[in-house]
Amino acid sequence: MKRSLFLILIFTATLSLAIGCSEDNASTPTPTPQARVLVVHASPNAPGVDVLIDNQKVNQQPLTFPRNTGYLSVNAGTRNVKVNVAGTITTVINADLPLEGNRNYSVFAIDSVSKISALVTNDDLTAPAAGKAHVRFIHLSPNAPAVDVSLPEQAAGQGLFTNRAFNKTITAAEQAFTPVDTGTVNLEVRQAGTTNVVLPLPNVRLDAGKIYTVFAKGFLGGEGAQALGAEIILHNP
Repeated sequence: MKRSLFLILIFTATLSLAIGCSEDNASTPTPTPQARVLVVHASPNAPGVDVLIDNQKVNQQPLTFPRNTGYLSVNAGTRNVKVNVAGTITTVINADLPLEGNRNYSVFAIDSVSKISALVTNDDLTAPAAGKAHVRFIHLSPNAPAVDVSLPEQAAGQGLFTNRAFNKTITAAEQAFTPVDTGTVNLEVRQAGTTNVVLPLPNVRLDAGKIYTVFAKGFLGGEGAQALGAEIILHNP
């Protein structure tokens, strides 16, 4: 009799433990898939801005031209992104962006302030092959002509990137990264199809395993902070 009672108690305790574990597993929430978003201020004459995702401000200090936020982790799904004039409720960009989990995106605030809009890229941060870097070029100078990005020894119309016009929109090919050899290189931004250099880019360092976006910034004929130039973003996978 005692042995039977002992076995019943063991069975009851085991069953209770199994049910408790099952309930704990059932109540564990599934993690919400995350996307990563990098916001870039690329409008040459726009003031500093605040960035809001689903109406929550994500930058502590005004984001000024040509800086970026770095990648921000957000819940996947359709997220509302607003760009406001810093310290105000004046919204200059209001966009609903469909974001997939485990994907990376860049959102560029582009064009002159009177025409400011958002340009969104998909960022493939797959690691480069050994000894290579990944680079892409985006043309974000509103009044500059179409350009080639070339090495000094390359002939007219040749280059790493050719015939790139101001990116009011962007194609899949234009937002893709290109594998390149690493080292320090001298680049020239030329008027497309010519050897006329509109912007020299000397001593550009490309490190193995790194991923870069180079974008043309400012205005052709602009002065000071709004002068034609180039900005490099280092993407961290």
